[in-house]
Parts: sequence; structure tokens; C-alpha cells
Amino acid sequence: MTPAFSSAAAFLAMGGYALYVWLAVAATLLIFGFLTLHTCWQRRALFRELSRQQARERRIVAARRRAEAEGSDANAS
Repeated sequence: MTPAFSSAAAFLAMGGYALYVWLAVAATLLIFGFLTLHTCWQRRALFRELSRQQARERRIVAARRRAEAEGSDANAS
């Protein structure tokens, strides 16, 4: 099997198409990097929202229990 390029310089030159090839590689890596960052940001936002909802539900349950306890105390008097 023979290598496609005879040297590292020939590899970087890409047979005269280096500008197009390396711009395409850079654009692809930039897009994948952006998608990775966006996914991490969205995941963090989702977990923050879930924590907020769970805290709200805990407050609602606690308020109901307090209201029931106060209601049963008033009925007992």
C-alpha cells in the first residue's frame, strides 16, 4: 500500500486545494464545538428548571400540610 502524500508538506498542501480543505475542516470543527457547548448549556438549563419545579412542588406540599394541620387544630378546639 502506498501513502497518498509523500511528505507532511504535501499533506498540508492537499494537492493545491489546501485552502478549501482546511477551511472545511475548520468550519466543521467550529460547528461541532458550538453544538457541544450549546448542548452543555441546554443541559444545565434543563437541570436548573427541574430543580426549580421540584422546589416549587415541595413548597406546595408543605403549604398544604400546614393548612391541613391548622384546619384540624381549629376543628379540634
